[in-house]
Amino acid sequence: MTTTNPPVSLDDVRDAADRLKGVAHRTPVLRSRTLDALVGAEVFLKCENFQRVGAFKFRGAYNAASRLTPEQLAKGIAAYSSGNHAQAVALAARELGSTAVIVMPEDAPHSKRRATEGYGAEIVTYDRYTEDREAVARALADERGLVLIPPYEHPHVMAGQGTAALELLEEVGELDALMAPVGGGGLIAGSATAAKGLHPGIRVLGIEPEAGDDTKRSLEAGRRVSVPVPRTIADGQALTTPGELTFSVNRRLVDAIALVSDDEIRAAMRFAFERLKIVVEPSGATPLAALLAGRAGPLPRRVGVIVSGGNVDADRFARLCGPAKDS
Repeated sequence: MTTTNPPVSLDDVRDAADRLKGVAHRTPVLRSRTLDALVGAEVFLKCENFQRVGAFKFRGAYNAASRLTPEQLAKGIAAYSSGNHAQAVALAARELGSTAVIVMPEDAPHSKRRATEGYGAEIVTYDRYTEDREAVARALADERGLVLIPPYEHPHVMAGQGTAALELLEEVGELDALMAPVGGGGLIAGSATAAKGLHPGIRVLGIEPEAGDDTKRSLEAGRRVSVPVPRTIADGQALTTPGELTFSVNRRLVDAIALVSDDEIRAAMRFAFERLKIVVEPSGATPLAALLAGRAGPLPRRVGVIVSGGNVDADRFARLCGPAKDS
């Protein structure tokens, strides 16, 4: 897509922040001397695992849904998601007096499906290995007259996600680098927009699982490329192609992408639980994994990290964070 203006700006992120006041949580920033010593930098962890629905996704979903007309809200909202955006749209719809229908993969974590249903949404399933989730959701929205809010390919969604970085920088001041997970690219697109809008010299680093390196390959190729459906424990990053809008932002603002293995993600989840005393889901742990495994390269003095979510049920968490032989 060729556009004269970028799809999201710093002013859009600031406007989203105003809409989210009193609705979304202003999540805490966690510090750890142990972590700082291990990686050789001052690390500031923006803990979106404490956000409503347990992930940053509520920010973008609510920012987009809050702009719908009363007539659109009365008809309802559709979305497609492996879990966190599903919960976010379901809760946003409930907060705004609307309803939600969510297209979820059949193998989505049970805890995320239960939570989505708990917010009042209707669930429609699909096979992520044989069906196109966006096509399924668009057909459903057209059939029922619903408004579709995609998980990342939307300017208001990207702007909402960027409010996490905006809050982090407002609280801790200028950073030398910012790290965030990359799935469809909405979080890092919004975050990079906020960060570089405030501090043009900041380095923005995205983190992907090794099995799902579509954004890294796309940035290297200078165009969007696809990979096979990733088989990784980081289910929130199991995408095949970057979004068109998100990639148009990220190719300009993201400086590099680092990759982490599933074992490194497990180790980061264990570290977060044992040393930081927080529960982080696999996708949310990827930036921490990159730090601990040395995948982020030489680090500057002050590094911000967006811990994107903590939605993992107890049984799966125990399996993933148990001894290596049981993982």
